[in-house]
Amino acid sequence: MSTPSPAAVAHSRRPLTTEGLSMLVGDNRPLSQVRVVPTSPSTNTAVLAKAEAKPDEWPHMSALVADHQTAGRGRSGRQWQTPAAAACTLSVVIRPSGVRRDAYGWAPLVVGLATVRALRTLGVGAMLKWPNDVVVEAGVREIPEWGKWRKVVGILCETVPGQDAIVAGIGINVSQAPGELPVPHAASLATLGATKLDRVALLRVLTAELADAVGMWEGTDDRGAIPASVGAVCATIGWDVAVDVPGASPVNGRAVGLSPQGGLLVETSSGERREILAGDVRVRRA
Repeated sequence: MSTPSPAAVAHSRRPLTTEGLSMLVGDNRPLSQVRVVPTSPSTNTAVLAKAEAKPDEWPHMSALVADHQTAGRGRSGRQWQTPAAAACTLSVVIRPSGVRRDAYGWAPLVVGLATVRALRTLGVGAMLKWPNDVVVEAGVREIPEWGKWRKVVGILCETVPGQDAIVAGIGINVSQAPGELPVPHAASLATLGATKLDRVALLRVLTAELADAVGMWEGTDDRGAIPASVGAVCATIGWDVAVDVPGASPVNGRAVGLSPQGGLLVETSSGERREILAGDVRVRRA
């Protein structure tokens, strides 16, 4: 892994502003509105509260971007922090037209697909780790439960109470040096050797890909395109895994595909095929 130059870090960490992201908003553009705040404990927490209280003020594809998120949330109540202005942290309200609520399990996979595609346009070999992480195979050292995968993006999708709406939180590690990363299996675009660390440019590509992926999800005539597209970028499929399932014993076996609800299909040693709708995947071996 490489260390970002001081000049590249300084350029990447220039403050984000609402005016500086205005090109993302409008007709034939990815967002309906964007608001940028200097700091936020958690953009998802903020947007969930705002969208629940005043839904008309948070239409489909409206976004809150935090220049610095100080207490980000992940699945199962996990928290994480990043240095100021070192990451892209945003939450987007998705009100998917024509998508049944029992299909909302696809939300993190749709967001993950968009994020993978955005990073690949920047030359980063991103892959989706079911259900809500984006990883890159990097380095030579195997890390228990992660192998050579390094997490560069976390995604958290939550439904807005009483509404057919999802808040999709995305956190991308951008300019962190190795010593600024919180866990051994984490990486940033900088440590992966990416030469483009401009957060505005990254948000432009990311929101465009997100709008395209959500539009594909909404397309009733092309619904099958989402499972095929997600499956094509899902690194978990084909690996031996242990899945920690809430309230039950871990499920061990080979990840063989995705279910119609967006769950992970795991074939156990006995030949039984289990559908996992929620859980944490640990890599056992290739």
